[in-house]
Amino acid sequence: MRVQFKAMESYGVGNLASQASVASSAELIQMLFDDLVSTLAAAQGHLEHGAIQEKGKCISRASSIVLGLQQALDFETGGDLAKNLDELYIYATRRLIFANAYNDLSVLKELHGLMSELSSAWKEVPALVRGGRASAWVGQERLTAQV
Repeated sequence: MRVQFKAMESYGVGNLASQASVASSAELIQMLFDDLVSTLAAAQGHLEHGAIQEKGKCISRASSIVLGLQQALDFETGGDLAKNLDELYIYATRRLIFANAYNDLSVLKELHGLMSELSSAWKEVPALVRGGRASAWVGQERLTAQV
């Protein structure tokens, strides 16, 4: 599956990659968002404590995750939403570069807030998908009952 393959590349090797190999696409994207949010928080902490090298590693990881999310977009199916997310990921990448170059804590906080909001919204997707299937199923049952 394209989403899983591209997004898994963002994880690299390790336990998260093992989890990603058995996750659904929605779960994998959620794992990426969760990791992105925690990585951005770690980058903030490192910057606040003057650990510039560690901050740089976190920003590099965050950039890789954003790239994985961007590569997982399906423009054919996603339409305007996919285009808007693509633009947001491009923006996030630019801001990560800026934050790294200028040690700008406010940019990391901004990105953390944006990605936290997206992560929270994404947590609703599996329920919406299940809800959509349930509605279709209920609709077929009603139709069957009427026939």
